[in-house]
Amino acid sequence: MQAEKKVFIIMGVSGCGKSTLGMALAEHLKIPFFDGDDFHPKENIEKMTQGIPLGDSDRKPWLARLNQIAMKHKDKGAVIACSALREAYRESLQKGLEKNVLWVYLYGSYPELLGRVSDRASHYMPSTLLQSQFDTLEPPPYGIHIPLSLSVDQAISRILEDSNISG
Repeated sequence: MQAEKKVFIIMGVSGCGKSTLGMALAEHLKIPFFDGDDFHPKENIEKMTQGIPLGDSDRKPWLARLNQIAMKHKDKGAVIACSALREAYRESLQKGLEKNVLWVYLYGSYPELLGRVSDRASHYMPSTLLQSQFDTLEPPPYGIHIPLSLSVDQAISRILEDSNISG
């Protein structure tokens, strides 16, 4: 399997380290990184800033935009950080590129993640929304599952090993 032919989607609830791992993996593989948070419409950011959870209709155009980015990079490879909490969201994200997607699910307990989210000063999503993300989460039965206890380097090693990618 060649890394340059894969779109890695790093998924999980807020605060699990999607962006940190995604940036490091992209740098390691020398492919572009896209943070899904950067592509939310203004209305979504305003809702989350006010502590209002996003609904499916809020997420639909956002997921479509991330799918467009993934499609554009499916032959060259990319890393996208996106919560992708429900199976329906993951289906939207990978539409048209099923064989080119490699899912990486970062997971941890609510108390671990609450501490991380509470410590973030520069993010628009308040810690009060974390429970709604856990309530929405449908952990995938596929992909590479990475516990929060691993360091970024350990997580990258696991991803490369489990996906048979040399790097």
